[in-house]
Amino acid sequence: MTSTDLHLPKGTTANAQYAVDIDPESAGWTHSSLRVAELAPGGTHTFTTGDSEWIVLPLQGACTVRMETAPTERVEMQLLGRESVFAGVSDFAYVPRDARVQIASGAGGRFALAGAKCERRLPARYGPAPEVPVEERGNGSCARRVRNFASADSFDCDKLIAVEVLTPGGNWSSYPPHKHDEHRPGEEAELEEIYYFEIDGPNGLGYQRVFPSREGGSDVLAEVRSGDAVLVPDGWHGPSIAQPGHDMYYLNVMAGPGETREWRICFHPDHVESTGGYR
Repeated sequence: MTSTDLHLPKGTTANAQYAVDIDPESAGWTHSSLRVAELAPGGTHTFTTGDSEWIVLPLQGACTVRMETAPTERVEMQLLGRESVFAGVSDFAYVPRDARVQIASGAGGRFALAGAKCERRLPARYGPAPEVPVEERGNGSCARRVRNFASADSFDCDKLIAVEVLTPGGNWSSYPPHKHDEHRPGEEAELEEIYYFEIDGPNGLGYQRVFPSREGGSDVLAEVRSGDAVLVPDGWHGPSIAQPGHDMYYLNVMAGPGETREWRICFHPDHVESTGGYR
């Protein structure tokens, strides 16, 4: 893919339903999806899950999620949400494949739909904010906070893996560079990945690097702003760099073809000795 294909500035994937709409077909891969729905006060949005599992994650605002998971089976969840992605952890709703979903918000807001094509149909579930594991990763200028709301070892999905990362202004995250584009049992899992960014404060920006792990592989250095996304179909990715004075948020959505849902990564050998990996 070219750098133009990988960096999706705000608005470039927007349509009548979504501010961001990335699916396997548009991304050129097989599993991972991300949508962002923006609702006005009193607004609703309805969609069918099809052959994918989804997590409804409030980015800003609260909502009610109503699901029809079978002809006579209906589930309703109230998501308290949050004021912004920088305000703290949010609760969320897991929605199985082959369901019909309505999101309704009295005050309005923005809601991410993280999805992955899957095979198993798991039950609908509510994810409480206090139960989201929060990890302090790295140190010094590489310190960041990871909210593992749907990591492989914290919340059960069939294929989907999703986490949030908050990087203080001036810091590097997704560092050292790492990859997950090969199936090597016990060492590395093949995962497609989407980065969705928001930057705190007016005129804030950041930078995202992806570089080849093989001849002809993905290669991009993108200046990212709120609402941008970067696709990582393959390659070493990192660092993600936050502008001084502007904290950086990104939502990572991952999925792949492996039989086992796991997050196994390989660090770039040129950076492991100096960094020790994620420490």
